[in-house]
Order: sequence, then structure tokens, then C-alpha cells
Amino acid sequence: MNGLLAIYCTGIGSLLALGFAAVNFYQTRKKDPGSAAMKKISESVSAGANAYLKRQYTGVLVFFAIIFVIMLVMAACGFLSFFTPFAFLTGGFFSGLSGFIGMRTATMANGRTANAASKSLNSGLRVAFSAGSVMGFTVVGLGLLDLTIWYLILNAAASNLADVNEKLTFITSNMLTFGMGASSMALFARVGGGIFTKAADVGADLVGKVEAGIPEDDPRNPAVIADNVGDNVGDVAGMGADLYESYVGSIISTAALAVAAGYGIKGVALPMVLAAVGVLASILGTFFIRTKEGASQKNLLQALRTGTYISSILIIIAGYISIKLLLPDHMGIYLAILSGLLAGVLIGAVTEYYTSDTYNPTKRLAESSKTGSATVIISGLSLGMISTVAPVVIVGISVLVSYFCSKGSGGFEQGLYGVGVSAVGMLSTLGITLATDAYGPIADNAGGIAEMTGLPSQVRDRTDALDSLGNTTAATGKGFAIGSAALTALALIVSYINKVGQVSPSFHFDLAVNNPTVLVGLFIGGMLPFLFAALTMDAVGKAAQAIVVEVRRQFKEIKGLMEGKAEPDYASCVDLCTRSAQKLMIAPALIAVIVPILVGLILGPNGVVAMLAGNTVTGFVLAIMMANAGGAWDNAKKYIEAGNLGGKGSDEHKAAVVGDTVGDPFKDTSGPSINILIKLASMVSIVFAALVATVHLL
Repeated sequence: MNGLLAIYCTGIGSLLALGFAAVNFYQTRKKDPGSAAMKKISESVSAGANAYLKRQYTGVLVFFAIIFVIMLVMAACGFLSFFTPFAFLTGGFFSGLSGFIGMRTATMANGRTANAASKSLNSGLRVAFSAGSVMGFTVVGLGLLDLTIWYLILNAAASNLADVNEKLTFITSNMLTFGMGASSMALFARVGGGIFTKAADVGADLVGKVEAGIPEDDPRNPAVIADNVGDNVGDVAGMGADLYESYVGSIISTAALAVAAGYGIKGVALPMVLAAVGVLASILGTFFIRTKEGASQKNLLQALRTGTYISSILIIIAGYISIKLLLPDHMGIYLAILSGLLAGVLIGAVTEYYTSDTYNPTKRLAESSKTGSATVIISGLSLGMISTVAPVVIVGISVLVSYFCSKGSGGFEQGLYGVGVSAVGMLSTLGITLATDAYGPIADNAGGIAEMTGLPSQVRDRTDALDSLGNTTAATGKGFAIGSAALTALALIVSYINKVGQVSPSFHFDLAVNNPTVLVGLFIGGMLPFLFAALTMDAVGKAAQAIVVEVRRQFKEIKGLMEGKAEPDYASCVDLCTRSAQKLMIAPALIAVIVPILVGLILGPNGVVAMLAGNTVTGFVLAIMMANAGGAWDNAKKYIEAGNLGGKGSDEHKAAVVGDTVGDPFKDTSGPSINILIKLASMVSIVFAALVATVHLL
């Protein structure tokens, strides 16, 4: 197969994904939005989410403008290509756009899901999943579109270069830089949205459920609309930007390694072709997702897993054909694809085991509520820590299998190319994987609308079942993102080393641990995820305190509110969350950009490589621990609410609510943001590699 023709398949995959997303959007919009009361609440949530994103994107625009100017100056000084600043902008734009489209779809679908759930569980699942598919395939489609556009632009710009490898080096090194734009936007979206959603959630739970003793999503709670808005700006818009960054990052880093490995244009094309055929596999998998009335959590999980497993089987077949056509003399790379796919499936299974109330770990966590909230916290932390063992072993084995199978009789670079391909394999079915993740917040919102509009109890039971499943699939989606971040980060570290070698051929890397700059870099990198997590957790705590004070004030000052005779001031809580999130997201976001540059300017390239290694190792483990602990706390609470142990309102339930409250920023703010930190630090280092190689103290 001609390599350039194969790359054009990426554009076809992009159009296919965006077309399927459009079909799902219009099908969802045609569904009945429900009663006037349901439409009013849905519109309020949509207005709040739009207002938040408008304010967030305005602030992020300032950051992008500053970095763009800095990059232009660096390009003028010869440290960057003039294409780099513009690639940075498009990466950020498409990342933000994917989150925005997903959020608009989710806010449109929440009321429709609640109305569909009043008919049957399967109807509710289909509407929520269809809306989630818009997010999944928009992310994939826009990612492939960005790749295709930039390849065509850079290929034309490099037409005067006669040497093929020199031309491909120019193309892939410039394409790597739009990953920094995608990572930057993803970090702002994840951190800002995470602060918003968890501040509202924590505030609503602490005052409403624990202090006032009213049900979750009770319309008397002033923070209830802000909580529903938060589900969309954090768990949908933030997640979409996050997974967009993971997706394109794995593809472009692998394409860059193909050049170093000597695979030429066919090696560059392979990860793009895998992503394109992954679109088709994901589309076919979506048609197999359905369930029956009265389905258990196990049945619902099986319904979603059927679709993802079928997509994976199709990728196994398509991957073999792709390598046979592009790199027939290197079939060991096929085993790397299988390794990545299997690692993704296994990480998902491990995550499901530790976070779903179908299995013993979460049931035992719920049992710990019998002795109070302290034991719930202790047990949840223990569960999160032990849950890191299997993913680390899985990723470690995947790296070794991918490396040695791909290396064959070749060199180091060919083995690393295999590791990059395994990351692409893991994310190749992202369209359907992200759809199963994105549907969760939609089901959560649907449950809130059902509660606030007084729909029959069986409707809330159905939406709660879908929401509980969403907690597990969300944790699984985060596991995919975090696992792929570890594999992609390794490829990016090698890309950084290659970049320094290109701009400063005389520089000699000394990465021995007895090199002081390496040791210091390792310590800084190992500390960075903890500093980042501390800042994001503290931000949620501060914002939640403000919400708690506001909700208490309204309960005290608005006469007749608790009796249901007066309406709370929802808008004030939404505005308070928005202002807090915009202010408190700045520090952690800037640290992720500034620290890699400072380490480079002080410790030099050796220190940067060590920092990236330390950041990857501790970030991967900490992110898994926080995401799984948070998911388990949430589902332990839902397990009790389903009538187990003491049921709703019992002492066990109150203890579990405290655990869930602690777990909220774990799983929805700090944990998922760390995987962006891992890749953003690598991307920033690559962009500033020429400057650091030229100017550093040690």
C-alpha cells in the first residue's frame, strides 16, 4: 500500500466519525424532551453550562495568546519552526471544540433520557448512549481531521526537501507541537470543570443530604442546578478535551518514532490507519449495545462490554491487514497492537472489579460504613492503593512485549516504535470507549431531572442504575486515558531526546542515576503529581466551602424553602462555582507549564528527561489510585441507597456520603487531570527543547 495514500485514509476516517456523530446528534434531538417542567430544568442546566464555558474559554484565550506570542519570538530567534505557534493554536481549538460539542449534546439529552427512562430501562440507555456517542465520535473525528490538515500543510511546505527522512522529520516534529495546544486546553478544561463540578457536588451533598436530610437532587437544594451543570462542564466538556489530547498525542508521538526507527512514510501512516479503521470498528460496535427491563448492574455492564469487545475484535483483524499491507516484513509490530488492546481491556476489567458494586471490593467498602465515616475513608484509601498493582503490572508487561516483539533484529528505536503502536492500539476504539464514558453524566443529569420534576420512583430507579453503571464506565475510561498516558509518555520522552539530538548534535546524554542532575530531576518529577493533586484538591475544598456557606444562608434566610413553598436562588450557586473555578484553576495549570521549562533551563536536557520519567511513574500510580478510590466510594454509597445495609437515611448511608464527598475530587478533578499533566510536561519540554539545549545552567 502506498504510504501517502494510507495517510489520506485518516481524512476518510475523520469524515466517517463526524458524520456518525451528526447522525446521533439529530436522532437524539428528535426524542421527546418531556414535560414543560423537564424542559425548563434542562434549559437552566444548559444555560449555566454555556455561561461557564464562555467565561472559561475567554480566560484560556488570554493564556493561548501569551504562549502564541512567546512561540513567535522563539521562532524568530530560530528555536522553533514558524509552523509551531499555529499548530499550537489549532490543537487547542479542536480540543476545546470537541468538549463544547459534547457538552451541548449532553445538556440537550438529559431531559430526553429522563423521559425515555419513564418508558423502559433500555430506552433510557439508548438515548443516553446515543448522546454519549456524539462526544466519542466528535473527539475521534476532530482529532483525525487536525492530523490530516496538518500533514497536508507540512507535506506541501517540505516539498523542496529531497531526502524523504528529512521531510518526514520536519513533518512529524512540527505535528508534535499541536499536542501542546491540545494538552493545555485539556488541562484547563479538566481542572476548571473538575473544580466546578465537585465544588457544587460536595456543597450540595454536605448541606442537603448530610445536614438537612433531604434527598439527592431535591429541588429545594440551592446547589442542585450547579451540581447538574458541573456534570456537563467537568465530566463531559473536560473529559472530551482530555481524551482528545490522549488520542492525538499517542498517534503523533508514534508517527515521530517511525522516522527514528527508519520505517519511513509507511511507518508514519500505520498509527493513522489504525485510528481510521478504529472509527469503523467503533461504529459497528455501537449497534450491539442494548439491555432489558430490570437488568442488574452486571447485565448493564455486559451490554456495554459487548459493544467494546466486538470493536476490539474488529481492530484485531484490521490491524493484521494494515501491517500486512504497510510493513509486511515487521509483523512483530502486530503483537504490539494486540498487547495494547489487551492491556486496555485488562485495565478496564481491573477498574471494573475495584469500582463496581457487583464485586467484593466495593461491597466490603460499603460494609465498612457500619463503623462510621472514618473507616469508610480508611477502607477507600486502601482500596485505591491496592488497585494500582494490577495496572502497573499490566502496563509493564505491555511495554516489554511491545518493545521486544517490535525490535526483532532491529534496534532500540524500532522497539520503542512498537511501544508507541501499542498505545495507539489501546486507544484505537476510543469512539465507543468514550461513548460508554460520556453517557454516565447524561444519566446522572437525567436522574436529577426525574427527582426535581416528581417523576415516578421507578424512573429514578432506572436512572440511578444507569448512573451507577456510568461511575464504573467513567472509571474505566479514566483507566484507559491514564494507561495510554504512561505508554505515550515513554514515546514522548524518546521524542524529546531525538529533538535535542536534532538541534544540538554535540550534546551527550548522561542518564545514569549517579548523575546529580538526573537524581534531582527524578525527585522533582516524582513530586510534581503530588503538588498538582494538592493544589487541585485544595481548590475544590475552597470552592466547596463557599458553596456550603451559600446553601446554608439560603436555607436560613429564604422563608418557606424547606417546606417547598419558596424557590431557591440557583443562579447564585452557579455563578459562585464559575468564579471560583476560573480563579482556582490558574495555579495548577501554570505549574504544569512552568516547571518543565524551569527544570530545563537549570538542569539541562538530562534533568528534563529524569523529571519526565519521575513524573510519569508517580503520576500514573497516583492517578489510578485516586480515580479508583473515588469511583468505589461513589458506588458504595449507591449500593447502600439501593436498599442494602441500612438504606437511604441510615447511619451507614451518612458515613458513605462522607466517603463519596471525599472521593469526588479524587475521581473527577485531581485523578483524571494528572494524566494530562504527564503528557503536557512532555509536550512543553519538546517545544522548548531547542531553547533548553542552547541555554541551561548545569
